[in-house]
Amino acid sequence: MATDRTSIHGQWSSRWIFILAATGSAVGLGNIWRFPYITAEHGGGAFVLIYLVCIVLVGLPIMMSEIMLGRRGRRSPIHTMEVLAEEEGRNRHWRLVGVMGVFAGFFILTFYSVVAGWTLAYIVRAVSGMFTQAGAQQTQDIFAALVSDPERLLAWHTLFMIMTVFVISRGVKKGLEQAVRYLMPALFLLLLFLVAYSMTTAGFSQAVAYLFKPDFSQVGPSTILVALGQAFFSLSLGMGAIMTYGSYLSGRASIPGTSVSIVVMDTGVALLAGLAIFPIMFTFGLQPEEGGPGLIFKILPIAFGQMAYGRVLAVIFFTLLMFAAWTSALSILEPITAWLVEKTGFTRLKAAIWSGTFAWILGLGSLLSLNLWSGVKLFGMTFFSLMEYLSVNIMLPVGGLFISLFAAWFMARSSSFAELGLSRRAYLAWKVGAMFIAPAGVILILLQEFFGFLG
Repeated sequence: MATDRTSIHGQWSSRWIFILAATGSAVGLGNIWRFPYITAEHGGGAFVLIYLVCIVLVGLPIMMSEIMLGRRGRRSPIHTMEVLAEEEGRNRHWRLVGVMGVFAGFFILTFYSVVAGWTLAYIVRAVSGMFTQAGAQQTQDIFAALVSDPERLLAWHTLFMIMTVFVISRGVKKGLEQAVRYLMPALFLLLLFLVAYSMTTAGFSQAVAYLFKPDFSQVGPSTILVALGQAFFSLSLGMGAIMTYGSYLSGRASIPGTSVSIVVMDTGVALLAGLAIFPIMFTFGLQPEEGGPGLIFKILPIAFGQMAYGRVLAVIFFTLLMFAAWTSALSILEPITAWLVEKTGFTRLKAAIWSGTFAWILGLGSLLSLNLWSGVKLFGMTFFSLMEYLSVNIMLPVGGLFISLFAAWFMARSSSFAELGLSRRAYLAWKVGAMFIAPAGVILILLQEFFGFLG
């Protein structure tokens, strides 16, 4: 049977709230900002199909493993890995997996908050009608004016961090749970509204074919690895967020069932984001593959500026993007806040302020690297790029790899079998996925990252 430990931080009031919270963690800028332009860069429908296969084969086993470890340990990731390693008779250095995950999330927040600040700024710009009749040069100038102004970026970065710290400081029940209870339904409704609008545009059928009609002539080995990486990162795996949220999950809830629900909802949001964005772009003659990372902030506003009710739709879209960023940021700040409470005995408020302040200070490096410090390079990268590279490209996949290995190879069968509550056949399927398939996928990502062996 599942462990009877309890978390000192509280517990989700229902399985559905946990699903909303974990989906909110996974659904962030990566799904609504990154997924569309990555899909555009890698051929559309063929990439989407490969991405879905990677989600099932790699993402789902690691998701189940991370939730299982979190619920069994009932502590922050660092202490969970320490407790479970001792319980299973393993080396206590397994706690370093939790350390790496927590700090990977912490590093991510230092630049994530800056990008999230852009969404707040763009809501204001959309409300003011700044995109009305704007052409390509104007939208590029609007974006350049924002990122080149450190004072404006500081204001938005600070506001977003205050929003995040406020929710985290209120705890699991009054903070996290209340936030996701309203933010996630609002996010889904806004996204569905945009998709409904896109269905009325002339480019909708073209977008459907683009997303769901595979053309494998554009697929190469590197495309497969990009899809694998996107599948891994889009689920917020390896940073301790899902493990922490899992520690608040009721022992009666089904880990496999909740994992599947999270994966389906997360993937659904990514696909809906494509159905919301690509029809608008095709209708106004914009080419998605030309957008790259700036697709959302520099290319899409051109379409909003030309369409009927474009100002309203732009406000809705960037509000949606902000909600996605906020729910993800909450899950990133929660693990280190929980660890501070456990380690130091700080009150929840004090721990949230300390962790948020450190993230805010480090975020200044990311913020300034876009303007005043743009010429300062560390290992050939700006501070922003270095934080992104270390956390997303190295720490998350390594963390996910070791989470999967510990759960499948180093945890006693009786422990994992009891916690997962699967039939013997389903348990064997998870075991094969977590033991071999998911680790192999992550190792491929790392080999490609370090050696570029597939080009």
